[in-house]
Amino acid sequence: MSDQLKPLSPRRKTRQVMVGKVPVGGDAPIPVQSMTKTDSRDVEATVSQIYSYAGAGCEIVRVSVPTKKAGEVFHEIVARSPIPIIADIHFDYRLALVAADGGAACLRINPGNIGGQDRVRAVVEKAGAKGISIRIGVNGGSLEKDLLEKFGTATPEAMVESALRHLEMLEKEGFHNTKISLKASDVIRTVQAYRLLAAQVDYPFHLGITEAGTPFGGTIRSSIGMGILLGEGIGDTVRVSLTGDGEEECKVGHEMLRALGLREGGIRMVSCPSCGRVQIDLNRVANEIEAGLKEINHEGITYAVMGCVVNGPGEARDADLGVAGGAGEGLIYRRGELIRKVKEEDLVPAFLEEARKFKAEKELAGA
Repeated sequence: MSDQLKPLSPRRKTRQVMVGKVPVGGDAPIPVQSMTKTDSRDVEATVSQIYSYAGAGCEIVRVSVPTKKAGEVFHEIVARSPIPIIADIHFDYRLALVAADGGAACLRINPGNIGGQDRVRAVVEKAGAKGISIRIGVNGGSLEKDLLEKFGTATPEAMVESALRHLEMLEKEGFHNTKISLKASDVIRTVQAYRLLAAQVDYPFHLGITEAGTPFGGTIRSSIGMGILLGEGIGDTVRVSLTGDGEEECKVGHEMLRALGLREGGIRMVSCPSCGRVQIDLNRVANEIEAGLKEINHEGITYAVMGCVVNGPGEARDADLGVAGGAGEGLIYRRGELIRKVKEEDLVPAFLEEARKFKAEKELAGA
């Protein structure tokens, strides 16, 4: 039987900030976010992409505001977005002011690259007046020159010093409605930087491995890096950075959190890798069942699709609904009880039929 997984370590205690109506930090659920990849001057394309992201589970979205024209249409995107928008700002502090007036739920800035303290003060005053949060985004690829000279490269210590420097600029203005990210393109530096800063501040953390790569390698690096930190209780919101579709970033983010017991819901399907003992077309059966389960969309359930009689019956019995393959046939179990024995050619439709029944009965019981 499936049980709710328990997190490996207690969550790090942090203050809580709001991104629109989404809480980040404290004991709030860890939200998944992404960033649009459209030209943000194109309102229709950007809004369309945000809706697609939201459909994939995105709960907060970041939109770049790199030019005056992008700033002029930003309010239109905000007005039509189904989820809170973070405005991504670099260099020109005036764009942060425009984005704040345009309805940004949060500003992503590096205080050190928007000018002196007077410009930081202008942004902070606007953010305070609007009640919006600020994310300090430290990136290993864009550290200050003096820190690179001091440390020789973008070390974890250099990244932390940059974050503390930026925090000081905000705190000097009495602003504490802040969250922080410390992203590098490799796992080890990122993990070390977050660990170092976690021991020094109580601000919530936005986790990510920046420029993680294409979907295959990027998913692995993101899952390892963020998985280590989340397993240690560090991290309050996540963004998986992949060269590809933002929808995939959101799906990977949710699956990562579910695997660590930090989010509920979603389909969890256990399937074996196949071997010489398997006597059914397991790849076909598993992929067709997974596709069918996504259409049924019954969250919070564990399914098992196993190929042989060695581990199969045990895994299938342990799932809410499972199948164990045999010689051209399969046994379907429901919460430990064998309920059907069917031929291989009937296995997928029979399993999905039982999944629909299971969903209907669960919904009726909860009504």
